[in-house]
Amino acid sequence: MSLDERKVWRGFASDNYAGVHPRLFEVMQQVNEGHEVAYGDDFVTGELSKLFKKTFGEAAEVFPVFNGTGSNVTALSSVVKRWEAVICAETAHINSDEGGAPEKMAGIKLWTIPTTDGKLTPELIKPHLFDIGSVHRAQIAAISITQTTELGTLYSAAEIKALADFAHENNLFLHVDGARLSNAAAALDLPFRAFTTDVGVDLVSFGATKIGALAAEAVVVLSDKAIAHSIPFLRKSSMQLPSKMRFVSAQLIALLEDDLAIKNGRHANSMAQALDAGVREIAKTSNGRVSIPNPTQANAVFPILPMDIIEEIQKKYRFYVWDYRTGQVRWMCAWDTKPEDVEGLLATLREALN
Repeated sequence: MSLDERKVWRGFASDNYAGVHPRLFEVMQQVNEGHEVAYGDDFVTGELSKLFKKTFGEAAEVFPVFNGTGSNVTALSSVVKRWEAVICAETAHINSDEGGAPEKMAGIKLWTIPTTDGKLTPELIKPHLFDIGSVHRAQIAAISITQTTELGTLYSAAEIKALADFAHENNLFLHVDGARLSNAAAALDLPFRAFTTDVGVDLVSFGATKIGALAAEAVVVLSDKAIAHSIPFLRKSSMQLPSKMRFVSAQLIALLEDDLAIKNGRHANSMAQALDAGVREIAKTSNGRVSIPNPTQANAVFPILPMDIIEEIQKKYRFYVWDYRTGQVRWMCAWDTKPEDVEGLLATLREALN
């Protein structure tokens, strides 16, 4: 098959389905001429380091990697020993969507906690901090939260600070899986450091792929030089060290300059809000067949639909069924979602219901 025959289509399955933002292609082309030292000792990555310090604080150290799973595994490996564990929500990406990589590749025990909204609190975690010092139980070393969560919910800066304070009071580290950190910054209307560095977060997996990048993520150490010292070795042994790092670093620079990442997040969030409003309007006349029990706080909408309606809509749009028991689906908006995409999905839902 020729690439000229490729069919262009759009859906709501994942913000990973979206393409690369044009500005990021431009900056990769800008740094393509000539040679640069490989494996991060290049000019572009040096500039990235300065920019991340400006964005997250002078103590911040950034380490570009290829993907989100690699970022999470590398970050957590730096603070969790082989006999220790990480507390996370049962729905956390590290638990449910990374193929067991934290446990298989890093030997990290994941201690999961059921939640109704994907969010952890000190009150939920506290009952799990027992048998400290017992060789019969994996020792808790860190808490990992996802911002925004896998259920589309959002942690406030105050909620993260409460978790960071609780973690540090119990000699634990706090890691943030920030696959959609830009969507969170847009939703909170806050700079990145206001809900990470300034509230006590120790480590961040900075997501770029879902907001318009190509194979570009980063581990960001915010608090501890000893952790930062170990990351380069862990990144290499975790197969996450880009040789031509300038192309990863250039994309991250472009996303942070002029707040492009947050602007992309704001657009995706606004498309989700429009979709949420449209579904709620349709639900009023659906005789109970359509509902949205979850609030739409960022770029994900989670309506509940009859299975026959889901199957009808999926003939035209790709998306995931989140819970087959209830008929809850996930509609994800991306940096490139257009108003006509939203209206098209809403129109298809109306047609299917009728």
